[in-house]
Amino acid sequence: MTDPDHTTSDPDHETWTDAQEETTVEVDGHEVSMAYYDEGDGPPVVFLHGIPTWSFLWRRIAPPLANDVRTIVPDLVGYGNSDRRDGFDRSIRAQERAVADLIDGLGLDAVSLVAHDIGGGVALRYAAHEPDRVERLVLSNAVCYDSWPVEFVTTMGLPRTAEMDPDEFEAKLDFAFADGLYGDDADPEWLDGMKAPWLAEGGRRALARAAVATNTNHTTEIDYGAVDADVLCLWGVDDVMQPLAYGERLAADLDGEVVELERAYHWVVEDRPEAYLEACRGHLV
Repeated sequence: MTDPDHTTSDPDHETWTDAQEETTVEVDGHEVSMAYYDEGDGPPVVFLHGIPTWSFLWRRIAPPLANDVRTIVPDLVGYGNSDRRDGFDRSIRAQERAVADLIDGLGLDAVSLVAHDIGGGVALRYAAHEPDRVERLVLSNAVCYDSWPVEFVTTMGLPRTAEMDPDEFEAKLDFAFADGLYGDDADPEWLDGMKAPWLAEGGRRALARAAVATNTNHTTEIDYGAVDADVLCLWGVDDVMQPLAYGERLAADLDGEVVELERAYHWVVEDRPEAYLEACRGHLV
C-alpha cells in the first residue's frame, strides 16, 4: 500500500545541490561561503535544518511551498555544501549570526522561519534578538531550554571521529538517520542524501567540528519572552531526543499552538511530510 504521507516526485540530493546558490556570510570575523536554495515568490520563509542534516532535509516541504511563498533554504555553515573548513565556529550562536547575514544580504526586512532540531535554537535566538523582523515561526522537534545535546551528537564530537574507519563512520550515520525515523525502512534516496556531505572528503572532520560546537548555554540564555512571532510548534510525538513536553513548554511560553503529529519520531519532516506541509501551509500562507 502506498503511504499517503510520501510522494514520488521528491528531488534527489544531486538535483537539490544543482539548484543551490552561494553567498558569503561572516562568522566571528571570518568570511565563509553559505549554500542556499531560493525558489518561489511571495513572503520570504527561511528553513533551518539541524545536526547532522543539511538543507536537503526540506526536500518534501520547501518545493511545494514555493508555489505560495519564497522559500530560502540554507545549509548552515559547516554543513552540507556550505564552507566546512576548519577555523570558524559552528555553534548555534554563530549560526544565528550567519543566518542574520544571509537575511540582510538578501535585502529582506522581515521573514518567517521554519526550523528543526538545532535550527530551532538558531531561529529562537534570531526571533528573540530581532522580534520586529520575524513574523511567523514554525518549530519542529527543536532544541530549546536545556533539551540538548543528545548522546549521539556528543559522541560524534570525540577526536577519534575524524580518524574513524570509513565503514564504522557510515554505520554510525546509518544508525542516526534510520533510528530517528518512526518506521523501519528509510527511503534510500533520503538516507543517501543525508549522508552524502559527511561521506565526501573532509566530511568526518566537519561533523566532528559541528558536534563539538553544541552548547546548551546558547538556548538557556535566550530571552524567550522577547519572541513576538506567531508560533506553531509542530512536533513528532514519539521523539525521545526532543520530547513533546518541550514543544508544549515553548507553546505556553511563546503564546503559540502545538500540533502533535502521530507516527513521527525525530525526523518528523521525513516521517510525516504531507501532514507537516499542510500544517506549515496553514500557518504561513
